[in-house]
Amino acid sequence: MRLRSCLLIAALMACAEASAAPAPSKLPDGKPIIACAKAPEGMACIRGGPFLRGTNRKWPRNARPQATVWLQTFYMDKTEVTVAAFNACVKAKKCKPAKTWYSDYSRPRQPKVGVSWFDARNYCRAMGKHLPTEAQWEKAARGSDGRLHPWGNQRATCKRTVIKDHRGRSCGVKKLKGKHPEKGRTLVVGSRPPNQFGIYDMAGNAQEWVADWYTTSFARCGKDCLGVDPKGPCGGADKCPGYKLKMVRGGSWYWPAEHATCVFRRPHVPKNRPYHHFGFRCAASVDEARALAK
Repeated sequence: MRLRSCLLIAALMACAEASAAPAPSKLPDGKPIIACAKAPEGMACIRGGPFLRGTNRKWPRNARPQATVWLQTFYMDKTEVTVAAFNACVKAKKCKPAKTWYSDYSRPRQPKVGVSWFDARNYCRAMGKHLPTEAQWEKAARGSDGRLHPWGNQRATCKRTVIKDHRGRSCGVKKLKGKHPEKGRTLVVGSRPPNQFGIYDMAGNAQEWVADWYTTSFARCGKDCLGVDPKGPCGGADKCPGYKLKMVRGGSWYWPAEHATCVFRRPHVPKNRPYHHFGFRCAASVDEARALAK
């Protein structure tokens, strides 16, 4: 019994030492990992280092295989870009108008939906930021430990995120009568608890555009999706022969719990029709964040 107790204590001490191991100070290419500075208003800092990207589960197949990917420190919007923020950009003549075909998606604090990939990219550029790469989006959603959802590995529910529930309606929308009852809508940003970085709605409310061209699996993408700060096929170039689709990530009010993960990848034409569940948020590199602070 004493021997067993000693072995148990030794194992616990070893685990404690391992968990207390210092975070890496350099990237695999030898460059130092830049420390987090004060984040620009409305953004959170994601410290550089490795994270587990993708999954080895049977579904979604396009998120296989899981691999360790490294990122330099960056910053991410805490919320999806709101209707009010996008309209301000239009009013300042820095963005072109964009709207959905559907009603009740234009309240100031709702996420801006009905935007194309180009609308999202151009807004982020106008703000001195960039549309996040797929790798940046996924690390900001799940952290470094490979969790399936922003909150952990527990299944998505209406208490954790904004999705389509068992009734076939989005969270918080009452059952309505009529021939064509409303299925739901986005809620105001930040309606559910944030993740470990203080970021909201990464697995629900609106699906979010990311910068990369879509590839049918990380295996097919190869080295363009590996290494340090990967940008996907063609290194994220504006034109990529053989690739026509971009991506939205995360779940939305329009899709069930199965989609509300950190690994769900959905391809879509970048021009987009004005769908009511495609939104976005912006990221900032260290240099962009420094410029925003001036």
